Amino acid sequence: MADDDVPSDSSTLVIIVDTNPNQRYITEDPKVLTGCLDAVIAFANSHLMQKSRNELAVIGCHFHKSEYLYPSPGKPLDVRQIDGQYELFTLVEKTIKMRLVNLIKSQPQEEKPGESLLAGALAMGLCFISRIRRESSPALKISSRILIVTGSSDTAAQYINYMNVFFTAQKQQVIIDVCSLDKHLSLLQQGCDITGGLYLKVPSLEGLLQYLLWVFLPEGSERRQLVLPGRGRVDYRAACFCHRELLSIGYVCSVCLSVFCKFSPICTTCHTVFKIAGPLQIKPKKKKVKV
Repeated sequence: MADDDVPSDSSTLVIIVDTNPNQRYITEDPKVLTGCLDAVIAFANSHLMQKSRNELAVIGCHFHKSEYLYPSPGKPLDVRQIDGQYELFTLVEKTIKMRLVNLIKSQPQEEKPGESLLAGALAMGLCFISRIRRESSPALKISSRILIVTGSSDTAAQYINYMNVFFTAQKQQVIIDVCSLDKHLSLLQQGCDITGGLYLKVPSLEGLLQYLLWVFLPEGSERRQLVLPGRGRVDYRAACFCHRELLSIGYVCSVCLSVFCKFSPICTTCHTVFKIAGPLQIKPKKKKVKV
């Protein structure tokens, strides 16, 4: 497991929000994205409210790029205090919404929306966590996790990038949680199982905030004492490097371990040439000489 039983002094949470317009729930009703974003902001503020030392980052993932929604890379916004609301909560909400609008406006209009760049957003999250750990005191015990909120379908095109990120997170003891808003995601479920995180497919978007607070708000050390959804059966099929399709049986290169659905005498990844043994030669039977 990524966390010990001892509670941490500080918790770093990176939330990756998939804002790709190709998601089914957005194409059916674009206003649903606003409700999901409000639930994510309330969840982020709940994380900051737990401990004063908690750190937060929110990354917007689109089809053309991923960028930080919070904290803002430049100068923080000048936020006026609202009666009855903590200033930091107001700063988080306004910064995320303002930068999300800029992210959506920056998408190329002539380009057709493709798949979400979730693997790149995960790498950005790991870099943020690494920076927080490097700048913190060595005596400070920090627990780190990444939460992915997405409604995109599963794709094997980023299989290699996913695996690199998953095993990097496992080595850095970073938990990866996934909250699926639409379809079952087998590749991301593998990442949850590898890093010790939780995977949940939300049955109803109306109760998104309730599921976020119930399942994903507790830290890794607290989850062992709570009744949470089980991980279920994990599909560990690998994706072939030629067509990016999940396979049950395939061919593996003995040099670079690339997986292929069909046999090829030359590995397209490392260009290794395999020696193909020809058919076995059958020795002719010796004829008995009659005396």
